[in-house]
Amino acid sequence: MGSFEKLGLSQDTLGVLKRKGFEEPTPIQEKAIPAVLLGKKDIVGQAQTGTGKTAAFGLPIIELLKEKSKAVQAIVLAPTRELAIQVAEEMHSLKGKKKLSIIPIYGGQSIDLQLRRLRKGVDIVVGTPGRVLDHLKRRTLKLDQISFMVLDEADEMLNMGFFEDVKAIMDQTSQDKRVMLFSATMPNEIMQISKKYMKDYEILKVVSDQLTGSRTDQLYFEVAAQDKFESLCRIIDIEDNFYGLVFCRTKIDVDKVANHLMERGYDSAALHGDMSQTLRERILNKFKKRQVNILVATDVAARGIDVQDISHVINFALPQDSESYVHRIGRTGRAGKEGVAITFVTPEEYRKLKVITRKVKTDIRKAKLPKVSDIIESKRKKIKTQLGEIVRSDRKQEYTDLAQELLKENDSQEILGALLQHTFQGVLDVSSYALVEEGVVDRKGKTRLFVQQGKDNGLTNAKLVKIIVDKCSITSEKIRDIQIFDRFAFVTLPFHEAETVLSFFKRNRQSGFYITKAKQDRTRTSARTRTRRR
Repeated sequence: MGSFEKLGLSQDTLGVLKRKGFEEPTPIQEKAIPAVLLGKKDIVGQAQTGTGKTAAFGLPIIELLKEKSKAVQAIVLAPTRELAIQVAEEMHSLKGKKKLSIIPIYGGQSIDLQLRRLRKGVDIVVGTPGRVLDHLKRRTLKLDQISFMVLDEADEMLNMGFFEDVKAIMDQTSQDKRVMLFSATMPNEIMQISKKYMKDYEILKVVSDQLTGSRTDQLYFEVAAQDKFESLCRIIDIEDNFYGLVFCRTKIDVDKVANHLMERGYDSAALHGDMSQTLRERILNKFKKRQVNILVATDVAARGIDVQDISHVINFALPQDSESYVHRIGRTGRAGKEGVAITFVTPEEYRKLKVITRKVKTDIRKAKLPKVSDIIESKRKKIKTQLGEIVRSDRKQEYTDLAQELLKENDSQEILGALLQHTFQGVLDVSSYALVEEGVVDRKGKTRLFVQQGKDNGLTNAKLVKIIVDKCSITSEKIRDIQIFDRFAFVTLPFHEAETVLSFFKRNRQSGFYITKAKQDRTRTSARTRTRRR
């Protein structure tokens, strides 16, 4: 891999890149930046989402444009509002000291606000095809003097039916402009556009293994569908600074997962197509500022999300196809930094995962979920680190005086233990983690049991496991699918172990803890009970 210094960029731009933390160019940046800066040809670039293509076209355009121009000098077309906003923001952050005006225009934003900005004079417009065409028809936007035109995510524009609008826009641009087209794939329709609207063009193609995220560690966990959420919590908790995207298949799933995370105390938010544009922008802004560190989204809502330093992409649901997989994981492992992509797979989905693995020509290795004991130890270390920082910080005298008084009246270890328990309530509680079944889930040869105690009796997952292990000499690994409600609970065991448990509790009914076989009507009753309580 080369360096930005060798690409022909100015010292001002190199300084901007250093401040932003960019260490080395991505493959598409290494090819596109000098091709635009030093060449005269149009550009056709094949690059996935997450390969740094905004900087690939944005940096040389910023370098080559003149300051204080009275006309629009460049137009960037993007398929979605989110992408238009993010490309504009990214280009603004790359311009450094150069005096260029860059604005996004898109449907859903106030047309009056856009008109006021356009009247003031704009150098670079980043917009969606529909709204750009609308301004051209109103004669509030002129593109007859532009030097550059960029089609970003061209295949997405094709899929979304925008190419007639794109053609209409191109017909109103200057003849001597340079055109840059970036696309993840190159279907015939896009190549036809290139031949018709681009003069002498150069094709810049990133090889397939680079398209799949070579800096991303790709893992999968084979878990039962009902264990996915617990698995997600374990992955988040074991990391020091989790900052990630969680992909679900439907809007309902997005809301469900995001709400469960918030209930558990995680800083998370949902993003999907049913939200208003204003709300989506607000949520994305919070995620960028790390006011929330977990964003749960659908594929459609996440199109165009371009956020730096994402540590993890979690496929809570397996993507529909290999292209979606590549698009998802491309959002981590950027700008010379490493990332992690994790996929949850049920046994029924394993074959589909293998198909994706073959198509993207990459290794997605099987891994084991973090153990609860390891997570607790990780949390202990975090607490010790936090306390060390607090101890080293400045304190007001009144708190030091209070500490001396407490030490005279109480044992120092007892005081510290009480403060830790009060401050970090439940953080080190092993029972807050449910059992997770990894590997192939075979429901044959198992029995569902009904427990006549629940949350109202103080029953937890950990307590139920301990009772069965202690009383019946059964290993905890064979105890699965625990569900605890207010007045009763369910647990699944292999046939042989289930008979052992039933036999023991039949002989020991006087213990006040009774387990019997689960009946179908009890399962339905539990569902009705949960519905009423909601």
